[in-house]
Amino acid sequence: MKIKGGLIGCGRIGTQKHLEAAIKNSDIFEFEAVCDPVVERAENAAAILDRAGLKRPKIYTDHRKMLEEKLDFVSIATESGKHKDITVEALKSGKHVLVEKPMALSIKDAREMCDVAKDRKLNLGVCFQNRFNPAVQELRKKIESGAFGRLFHANIAVRWNRNKAYYDQAPWRGTWAMDGGVLSNQSTHGIDLLQWMLGGEMKEVYGYITNLNHPYIEAEDLGTGIVKFKNGSVGIVEGTSNVYPRNLEEVFSIFGERGTVVIGGIATNKILTWRFENEERHPFMDLPDPETVYGSGHIPLYKDFIDSIKDGHPPYITGEEGMKALEIILGIYQSSLYGRPVSFPIDFSTNLMSPLRR
Repeated sequence: MKIKGGLIGCGRIGTQKHLEAAIKNSDIFEFEAVCDPVVERAENAAAILDRAGLKRPKIYTDHRKMLEEKLDFVSIATESGKHKDITVEALKSGKHVLVEKPMALSIKDAREMCDVAKDRKLNLGVCFQNRFNPAVQELRKKIESGAFGRLFHANIAVRWNRNKAYYDQAPWRGTWAMDGGVLSNQSTHGIDLLQWMLGGEMKEVYGYITNLNHPYIEAEDLGTGIVKFKNGSVGIVEGTSNVYPRNLEEVFSIFGERGTVVIGGIATNKILTWRFENEERHPFMDLPDPETVYGSGHIPLYKDFIDSIKDGHPPYITGEEGMKALEIILGIYQSSLYGRPVSFPIDFSTNLMSPLRR
């Protein structure tokens, strides 16, 4: 029997990747309903599924009406600033939830999402699909086997381009109330990989953000940070949307006493360096770049989430896990605002930021 889902948010990521995941996983789940306040977008999503030979979903413009449906789960691909309220409403209606990144824009909201899911005994998953990249999974095996020995430091560099046309598509982009800047939107996947590989227990962060080239948005187009972890390792963050003239790369590098790995490509999808004792090469060095920076990770991400519902276990990326990258990002924002390092745990919100002075 197929798991029944609903999609809330039929914009760019919803139609491009969530629907792709539904089509590729049509043997295990289907979207019974799609919702967007702009009815044309919801109709477009329904048409995409229909053309793929799948059941045409019901169309809604009010997610609360959709939540009255008998659905097993909902996926939330709305503006980031709406994630918390819709997630809590969905959980309280008895649905499991898979929410896009960042899961929220404040630690308070993220904790509430996790608490409600726990209280209701429902799964809350976060869309960090790059964890499923084949190259990333190969690195994870080495981390879990202890092949690196002691981990020294890691670096994530997201070097992309976002021009005025991108922000003109949706007025919420680049605002503190609904989005944040290059760290919160574009770099959050890489920051998740950084914390995941370095142990996920952060001690302190020192950050600096600025807006150099996007005077029409409130938030940063360059963000940097140094994260100290409790195990002694150090994480370095670089995120920019100022690369001319198009996206360049997303590169994750990690260094230990017995290993060195660099994963690059346009979206941390290709092994560039693989050095362990008697290992100087990996087959995934020859992988092609995906068509977009989104990659193809939503397909296995959805399979894992559906399996977690069917089998009654937590998803691969829980709400608690998804909150760690958010905590680093908000820590960088707070540190930049105060001009000093800040210690974990972080309790901050993008709403405490003001438009950057240029």
